[in-house]
Amino acid sequence: MSNNTFYVTTPIYYVNDKPHIGHAYTTVLADVLARYHRAAGDDVWFLTGTDEHGQKVEKAAAKNGMTPIEQCDSTVVRFQELWKRLGITNDDFIRTTEERHQKIVRAILQDLYDRDLIYKSEYKGYYCVPCERFFTEKDLVDGKLCPDCKREVETIVESNYFFRMSRYQDWLIKYITEHPDFIQPAFRANETLGFLRKPLEDLCISRPKARLSWGIELPFDSEYVCYVWFDALINYISAIGYGVDQARFERYWTSCIHLIGKDILTTHSVYWPTMLHAIGLPMPKTIFAHGWWLTKMMVDKQDGGTECVGTCKMSKSSRPGMHTKVVNPMDMADKYGVDAFRYFLLAAMTPGNDAVFSEEDFLQRFNSDLANDLGNLLSRVVKLSIKNFGGKLPAPPPLQPLEMELLSKAGLAVKQLENELNAMKLDRGIAAVMNVVREANKFLERTAPWTLAKEGKTDRLAAVLYTAAQTLEIVSGLLFPIMPEKMTLLRRSLGLSEEEIVKTDFQSLREFGNGEITRTMVDMPPLFPRILVEKKPEDAASAKPEKQKKQEIKAAKTKDVVVPEGMVTLEQFFRTQLRTAKVLEAERIEGKTRLLHLKVDLGNGDVRSLVAGIAQQYAPEDVIGRTIVVVANLMPAKIAGFESCGMLLAAKSENSLKLVTVDGGSDPGLSVG
Repeated sequence: MSNNTFYVTTPIYYVNDKPHIGHAYTTVLADVLARYHRAAGDDVWFLTGTDEHGQKVEKAAAKNGMTPIEQCDSTVVRFQELWKRLGITNDDFIRTTEERHQKIVRAILQDLYDRDLIYKSEYKGYYCVPCERFFTEKDLVDGKLCPDCKREVETIVESNYFFRMSRYQDWLIKYITEHPDFIQPAFRANETLGFLRKPLEDLCISRPKARLSWGIELPFDSEYVCYVWFDALINYISAIGYGVDQARFERYWTSCIHLIGKDILTTHSVYWPTMLHAIGLPMPKTIFAHGWWLTKMMVDKQDGGTECVGTCKMSKSSRPGMHTKVVNPMDMADKYGVDAFRYFLLAAMTPGNDAVFSEEDFLQRFNSDLANDLGNLLSRVVKLSIKNFGGKLPAPPPLQPLEMELLSKAGLAVKQLENELNAMKLDRGIAAVMNVVREANKFLERTAPWTLAKEGKTDRLAAVLYTAAQTLEIVSGLLFPIMPEKMTLLRRSLGLSEEEIVKTDFQSLREFGNGEITRTMVDMPPLFPRILVEKKPEDAASAKPEKQKKQEIKAAKTKDVVVPEGMVTLEQFFRTQLRTAKVLEAERIEGKTRLLHLKVDLGNGDVRSLVAGIAQQYAPEDVIGRTIVVVANLMPAKIAGFESCGMLLAAKSENSLKLVTVDGGSDPGLSVG
């Protein structure tokens, strides 16, 4: 057990509406980090919750004919139910309407007021209701729009209470500069320092009850309630015992990582640090601002189709004449499975950067990574083990270099995942694990266990299947925090006991590959059944040329045509399906100087193995990433021990050979001809 602590928080989410994909991403990311740190032996505390005060909640309640607390009670369950559905393992869920939180907020307010760090003054400002923030005139866009959400602001003149935030500007600049891990990624720290180049003003921390009654009453003036952001930020310390259980608070606080969206960077990197410094508390370890999930903005074209004109934040509303799609995380989880949804969120976005979500991209990654690579690997290993050894592999003879190489790569993936995890580059860690899965599939292609079984080479077969099974065990342990349900099934299929299934600590993963497998494997339904991709409506545009082809073929059939030697009819030509394909992987085939083994993507999750005689003209690295043209409906053939499902096109002369590629590159799967 490590002596390290790890405290991770999500923002607390507004209860004015239902959760969206942005909420789901932050919370799943926090959950996976918490699970990995538990696997590393750390003492983990994972906090999430809801922000239940402020004008947005009050307006939503009025719109729905409820009291504010009824609005909160009816909406909070949507978050709690979704987190349960998504397998979130939070240790605490805080609501800012709870007395344990309000008590600490009032105590902090009174302390700051008593020390003259809060004062009363008249204020004229420009208020954005959706963002619940005041802005100065110079901040506004076109003199009237909020600089964050671009909605029109309200002009307000009133007396309010202010926190003396301005006096901490120089301290904050110095702290950020001297602590490079404090705000991550680094470019977000630069954004905050850019904000701090302008004079920092004092922060308005109250609202008159005459304008807003839904909030925590100021302990020193009953005519006012606390500004929602000042109230909400304190949840990070009130939830872990500040002012109540000091030992618990001190144990977790300085190891804290705040996960936030980039849209609330200023409140967390300016307001919150100055508040903590004024209270007399140390800073959290890191404030990590991730990007947004974006969606394509589509507009109607005159010909009846649609055209993409850019992207926007997925949770934002569409503008007139524009179509966007907001993804309901509950719908995605129900349609494709919780674990697949969790996997996509983390594998497809680099924390800190934006990413575009589309169902097509989701299905492609599902079919490629999960169905083709991981699911097929498990199926092959289990079925071959059951068929040849009754599911119980014998102790293998000393492993050969190929086996040792694969197990070594799996061991390196454990270390790489740990490193990427600590660097908050989880997508790279996942990619490293999936590369091991692909290496394991290559290993099976090279060693051909099905051939070993036919030839009766039992010892060699046992060594190959042992190595692949051990690799799967390591991979399933590494992916367990991301896909706990599916990895439980995978490990159960490998014959692990229920106790072994949940033992996914990093130390035990490092020790795999050193012992005998004494378990009995169990065949199960496909782990990730391949999803058939329906044609999109816009694909209908291709129906007309296809119809014309059929008509031409039919016309050719009706004619009494004599086909000269060396010629083909139109009907014969159109039987050949030419499609674009992207080369994902390439490798030389041992003992074959002319052949390369390729893995190519033909679109819609159709990833194939292909053997091509181009090794004397092209090195593997020369073809990876190229978009080539292949014969897609060629009968599969066994070449040099690999199954080849198609043929690439190349132009050749006596002394040279050139691949047929698509000018400028292209999406895979397009019809050629």
